[in-house]
Amino acid sequence: MHFAMPPRKTSQPPPYARASRSSPIRRKQLQFVALIGCTLLLLVYFAIRLFGSSAEKAPPGTPEVVVVTLLDEATMSDEYRARIMENRKYYADKNGYATFFPDVADYDYGNSPRSWAMVPALRHAMTKYPHSTYFFNLSPHSLIMNPKISLTSHVMDKKRLESIMLRDKPVVPPDSVIRTFTHLKGDKVDLVLTQDAEGLCQGSFVLRRGEWAKFFLDTWFDPLYRSYNFQKAEAHALEHVVQWHPTILTKLALVPQTLINSYGVDIASRGGKEVLYKEGEFVVRLVGCELDATRYCEKEFDMYYQQWKSYLNKGTI
Repeated sequence: MHFAMPPRKTSQPPPYARASRSSPIRRKQLQFVALIGCTLLLLVYFAIRLFGSSAEKAPPGTPEVVVVTLLDEATMSDEYRARIMENRKYYADKNGYATFFPDVADYDYGNSPRSWAMVPALRHAMTKYPHSTYFFNLSPHSLIMNPKISLTSHVMDKKRLESIMLRDKPVVPPDSVIRTFTHLKGDKVDLVLTQDAEGLCQGSFVLRRGEWAKFFLDTWFDPLYRSYNFQKAEAHALEHVVQWHPTILTKLALVPQTLINSYGVDIASRGGKEVLYKEGEFVVRLVGCELDATRYCEKEFDMYYQQWKSYLNKGTI
C-alpha cells in the first residue's frame, strides 16, 4: 500500500506579507507602545512634582522670612503680648519679612504640656505662608535686639552658613556619640539649631520650607513621642529624633549659640557668662523664666525691652 507523498515546495514562494493594521498582533503592538508612553509621562509628572516644587517661583511680595512666635493668652498679660508683637513687627518691617502670632489655644496637643503647641504652630505658619522660604521660630520670652541683622545674610546664606556651622560636634552635649556631619553643604541645610551646655535649644531656630520640613515637624509631633513624658517635653523629644533619625540629622546644622540665641541671665549650667547677651548681638532670650517660680518673665523682659527702645530712640539700631 502506497501513501501519498507530501507536495513539493514551490521554487517561487509568495512574497513576505506584513501583518495588517487591523490584525491582533498589530493591535497588541500599538497597545504596548501606548502603555509605555503613558508610563513615561506619569514618571515625568511625578518627578516634576517631587523635585520641581523647590524651584517654584514665589508670587511677588512674598516675604522670604516669617518670624513665628507662639503666644499664650491664658498666662500672658495684654501688655506683655503687645510688646512681644511690637518687637517682632518692627524687625519684620525693617527687613521685609512677615510675622505670625498663633495662640496656644489654637492647637490640640492632647494631654501633653502646653509647650508642645509650638510644633503645630510652625506647621500652621507654613500653610499660611506657602511660598516663604524660612521660618524663624522664636520664643515669646525673647527680644530681637538688633533689627539691622538680616536672618538670611546673618545665618542662612550658603557661604555664610558653611563658614559658621559646627562640624563633627556631639549633637547633644557633652558627649553624645551622634555628631554633626563634617561635609554638609549650606544649600542642603533645612534646619539650623543652637545648643547650650545642657542640650539643643528649641527656643530659637530656623526651618527652611519644603517637604522635608513637613516630615520633620510631623515626626517631632508624633503622638508616640508626646506620650513618652520626656522631662523637658518637646525639647527632649527633639533631641531624640535628631539623634536617632538619620534623615533628620542629614539636614541639620548647629551654629554658635550667640548668633541667634544669646541668654539674658547668667545660668552656669547652661553656659554661664560665655553665652550672655552683649550689646549688638541679634537676640536675647530669657531662657527658662517660665519654668522657674523665683523668676518673673515679664519683669526680665521689661529690662531688655526698655534697652531696645532706647536703642531705637537714639537711632543706633
